[in-house]
Amino acid sequence: MGLFPRLAGRKRKPRRGRTWLRGVLAAAFLLLIADGIYLARIWPDWEPLARGAIPKSRFIHRYEAARAQDPALPPLRWRPVSLARIAPVMRRVVVVAEDSRFWRHAGVDTVALRGAMEYNLEHGRVAYGASTISQQTAKNLFLSDARDPLRKWHELLLTLAMERKLRKARILEIYLNVAEFGPGVFGVEAAARLYFGVTAAELAPDQAVSLAASLPSPKLHNPATATRTWEKRRERIGRHLTTLGRRS
Repeated sequence: MGLFPRLAGRKRKPRRGRTWLRGVLAAAFLLLIADGIYLARIWPDWEPLARGAIPKSRFIHRYEAARAQDPALPPLRWRPVSLARIAPVMRRVVVVAEDSRFWRHAGVDTVALRGAMEYNLEHGRVAYGASTISQQTAKNLFLSDARDPLRKWHELLLTLAMERKLRKARILEIYLNVAEFGPGVFGVEAAARLYFGVTAAELAPDQAVSLAASLPSPKLHNPATATRTWEKRRERIGRHLTTLGRRS
């Protein structure tokens, strides 16, 4: 008689294990459905984005909302222009500074990503993210600047879709028109007019380098603040361009 209760007790453990596993799988399934609903809600209509006017990014909309609450913020400066009205040197400098393999990769630069991961692991901190111009464009248009894995997952899906639906030149055109270059300053046309008093088509090489040096942290480091961090980045981009010029 004493044997059967012990046998019965042993049989309960697998049941509890299976119940726990079913609960985890059910939760994962629900999260997957919720994420799919969210993606369906934010998923863009690619056709007008591929051919139509440059849209306002999520960051521009957020800035407008913030300024409505705080009129003391600088006014929004944004003047979208076609790629043909942006100086070729500006287009080249941004690619060199932000994503040197832009014209060759399919949205994600695996070479740069591997290098960034190795550097971060070696130094024990996240110093580089290796986001491509395509990834930054997807983030600017549709997402937030959060650093959580879920946002990066959404960014990846949107980036891969955008690379299939839009030409590379169109992605660069959108990026140059929605990238932030200072508090409330979006796009190279507005930045060129504010900082140098010229249009984007009239930018000189040193001015293009100065704008590209602003991109990692435009609110803090830009031609108006002229911080040491900005100066160092400007010098680094200039040296890189000179090296590329000698090789070509």
